[in-house]
Amino acid sequence: MRLLMLGGTEFVGRAVVEAALARGWDVTVFHRGRHEPVEGVRSLHGDRNAPDGLAALAGTGDEWDVVVDTWSAAPRAVRDAARLLRDRVRRYVYVSSCSVYAWPPAAGYTEDAPPVEGASADAEQTDYARDKRGGELAVLDAFGEERSVLVRSGLILGPYENIGRLPWWLGRAARGGPVLAPGPRDLPLQYVDVRDLAEWVLQGVDREVSGAYNLVSPRGHTTMGALLDECVRVTGDRAELRWTDPDVVLEAGIEPWTQLPVWVPPGSELHGALHGADVSRAVAAGLRCRSVSETVADTWSWLQGIGGTAPQRPDRPVVGLDPAVEAKVLGG
Repeated sequence: MRLLMLGGTEFVGRAVVEAALARGWDVTVFHRGRHEPVEGVRSLHGDRNAPDGLAALAGTGDEWDVVVDTWSAAPRAVRDAARLLRDRVRRYVYVSSCSVYAWPPAAGYTEDAPPVEGASADAEQTDYARDKRGGELAVLDAFGEERSVLVRSGLILGPYENIGRLPWWLGRAARGGPVLAPGPRDLPLQYVDVRDLAEWVLQGVDREVSGAYNLVSPRGHTTMGALLDECVRVTGDRAELRWTDPDVVLEAGIEPWTQLPVWVPPGSELHGALHGADVSRAVAAGLRCRSVSETVADTWSWLQGIGGTAPQRPDRPVVGLDPAVEAKVLGG
């Protein structure tokens, strides 16, 4: 199989590239050259935001079995790539997001939930939800439903994470001492390991799947307690989790999801939207999810291998809780 990866040097794209190479696929990555690509790929350079930014891609005349695209800014960049490639690629896989649904989607939402309004394939960058939906529309316009795969991912964790969620919890556990652990311990979580996402994408290409899929683990794949217990364990058992009632956390003005990554209060619309997707369609199409212990351990191993500091995407806010706020809530 011949894969064209648009991007391919960070997080999701890198995981897809590594999985494809492990399968013996021929891989071309089209990227800006800011990061070193995985060894064994062919590189093409270009900036999709620049005039003639696709020139290197247009000039090859090559054909591929599949293109995988993770773009999350102006939809017109997806539009331009999809139009350029529609006669040279069999299938277009666009890594979208569950954020494309009208907010907030009710817990248990399927791929048939109504999408956000106001999105356009021709738009400049607006907001994340409309940009991702605009990217979907661009792919559908150029490739049609039968040759398009819309991977509506939820929370993505694992090695190479450049958003900072799991790396922040690991770093906090590694510092040791009392840790503000937002309760309840048995709060169900839903996420997907980036490597499981990559494997599902490539397996889906083999199976010639099409259409939209909510791509995240089954609801309740793990819990907040299990996730944080693993963070403490792999970092040397130097931290003491202090489980704190959700009302206490919220009354302190702490923002769910950002200041305490991954966590959102139980019973809230936010929890239903972020940890409540129906993924039966993806499971039926082969989704398999590894254990939380493997995801946490491998992410910690990766962090140690790069010196302990995770990369941070410049277009995403820095996550995590100020130590002074944590100490105040814990009574320190």
